[in-house]
Amino acid sequence: MAAGYDMTSSLNLLPLAKDFRRKRFSSFDRTGGNHDWIVINPGQCSTIAETAEPGCIRHIWCTIGRDGISNKYDRAFLRRIVIRMFWDGSDKPAVEAPVGDFFGMGHGICKNFVSAPLQMSPENGRGFNCFFPMPFSKGARVEVENECTHEISLYYYIDWDRYDGIEDNILRFHASWNRELTKGISDKGVGGMAFQMEGANLSDRDNYLILETQGKGHYVGCNINIHNRRGSWFWDWPGEGDDMIFVDNEPFPPDIHGTGTEDYVNMAFCPTQYYCAPYHGLIMGGGPNWGGKITYYRYHILDPVPFKSSIRVSIEHGHANRRWDDWSSTAYWYQAGTGEIRRVPGVSERLPLKNMYSIKRLFGTVIMWPVYRLFFS
Repeated sequence: MAAGYDMTSSLNLLPLAKDFRRKRFSSFDRTGGNHDWIVINPGQCSTIAETAEPGCIRHIWCTIGRDGISNKYDRAFLRRIVIRMFWDGSDKPAVEAPVGDFFGMGHGICKNFVSAPLQMSPENGRGFNCFFPMPFSKGARVEVENECTHEISLYYYIDWDRYDGIEDNILRFHASWNRELTKGISDKGVGGMAFQMEGANLSDRDNYLILETQGKGHYVGCNINIHNRRGSWFWDWPGEGDDMIFVDNEPFPPDIHGTGTEDYVNMAFCPTQYYCAPYHGLIMGGGPNWGGKITYYRYHILDPVPFKSSIRVSIEHGHANRRWDDWSSTAYWYQAGTGEIRRVPGVSERLPLKNMYSIKRLFGTVIMWPVYRLFFS
């Protein structure tokens, strides 16, 4: 196309003629054999796609194989491998996240799920797919860094459209990862429901931070991962946190203020059931009494949140930030140019916690969980 960003990707628009060239970067065996992967050694960063032409990445698929020596993965290897993307010749990444988190699932694990922009597909969620469009006017570069203790085998497709140019008002795709071991309050001497429900919070100062950036653009959603580490035998739901989205430095309370963790992800009543819709879902609901690992997603595809100068997206970790859990998230947004993103920390700060079940918690869960479900299911 002479100039312009093609948006003919819905079913209704498929009959329209297309005026671009579809291209692909992939790991196919250049010798004509079946060695259709690249090997990335420990500590190595490999560029898997690079072009100086204008265009738009439409689809990324990849899977990661075991090393050829021990035939084993590192624990949480999906947190040890980092994906980065650069637009228009910038030396600053617009995308940086552990590879598993980027494709929609945290905790360093994978599991089958389906959403509109991100999917993990059989077998056992090991086929990673991203359908977020990623336009660029002066080129793109995608790289993968292996911080495992062994080599990995990476298989990939990156399908993209080659244009003659794109308009100036087309924004660039961004993604940024965050993780925090949240700090709450002591629950000693506090009743179970009082701990969960009482208290007040009149700012977002201590909230868990999903996204904070400067510039002009729009927020298009996130996945949220919680590892419940309180370990209470009584009603150990780690939610109740209000979501808050501050646009263009507005004061508290923001115009977009929510009512609870499950409400932000379009669910209700402390959900535990696996559920995947195009724009919201619950990939993991935790174990009995919401113990262990939980993963939600909420993608603002039909309802993006525009900002002119800045945006801050946060959520309470438990009502009034009372809980101490392991939170992580990947935020996705579009903005003009390359914005400032939160850079990924070292491996030791990315690795998920192991499941923590004390004898006291196991005993309480076995006794109390049927009672909870009787009254609250």
